[in-house]
Amino acid sequence: MRFRPLAAVITILALAFVVLIATRVAAFVKIFGAHSGQALTQEEVEIAYNRSTTDPAASPLRQEFVPKIIHQIFHNWKDPENETLPADWEATRQTCTSRNPGFEYRLWTERASLQFIATNYEWFLPTYEGYQYPVQRVDALRYFLMRHYGGIYIDLDNGCSRDLLPLLHYPAWVTDGGQGALSNNILGARPGHGYWIKMTDSLIPWGYKYPLPYLSISYASGQWFETAIWEEYHAQLPSEANEEDRLYRIMMDMRDGAARWVFFTQGRGGSWDNWDNHFFGWIGNRLVPEVGKHLASIVIGTVAFAGLVWFAARRGCFRSKKGYRKLPTTASNEEHEMV
Repeated sequence: MRFRPLAAVITILALAFVVLIATRVAAFVKIFGAHSGQALTQEEVEIAYNRSTTDPAASPLRQEFVPKIIHQIFHNWKDPENETLPADWEATRQTCTSRNPGFEYRLWTERASLQFIATNYEWFLPTYEGYQYPVQRVDALRYFLMRHYGGIYIDLDNGCSRDLLPLLHYPAWVTDGGQGALSNNILGARPGHGYWIKMTDSLIPWGYKYPLPYLSISYASGQWFETAIWEEYHAQLPSEANEEDRLYRIMMDMRDGAARWVFFTQGRGGSWDNWDNHFFGWIGNRLVPEVGKHLASIVIGTVAFAGLVWFAARRGCFRSKKGYRKLPTTASNEEHEMV
């Protein structure tokens, strides 16, 4: 069989393309699958805290990694000069300040946010000001606040059911709704944690502008981005990582039968909804997990198909027949002649 360089090159390129696509699909689907880091229900956090405070001999008090600071962000996109919170958000804010009197409270308006970035992270200012969608500035800001100050960040549509002291013992945590990507509505951190440094350092290289708003918001700065970096950071941790470097997921599952919420409440949100939000939300929460269950079969099938193409090319199935002519046959002879 004669070696055909062009067919070999095309086959290699096709296989490389298939492997690349399969790798990208696997990485994307992983965002919506089982997440790394230790999962804790809010009840488990409360029980661990109560045990250490009521019986220090049996369960000594643990270190408080997270400083007593509550951050919230209010960017009034419709009326930038008005920095007064809507009544319902003011009510949820009050539940957190009143139940945490020993905490410092910071409300970050657009002007305060811009000044913070310009003063402390000037290298990020062009990206911050250049975001296509205003909610991306809110996303980026919360990550920089966690990196710089630490503390607890809470969206304005989330309230507090009790004090947040038990959550101070976990050096870096996000909330997990139990399905789909991780959430960035409530976050906790010690200042300078490696995860938040990686998050903020990754915003520029991940800052692609996708054709649809939801894709740009979710994958360049929002929950999909957060989850992808979470998995990357966790994969780099040594098996015996120091406690101060670990990651935790505080469960906030809203489905029937899920563990009860101890610390937080849910109010009116959706301030950045676009037409494609619900469609892609359904994809992330429903369709992608189903694809993930069968990902191995999909990848194997794709690779097998590419292998068949390669085998067919080697066997000459795609060889051109042009240039051959069959001569009239006789009883004693059947020959072919090149023309």
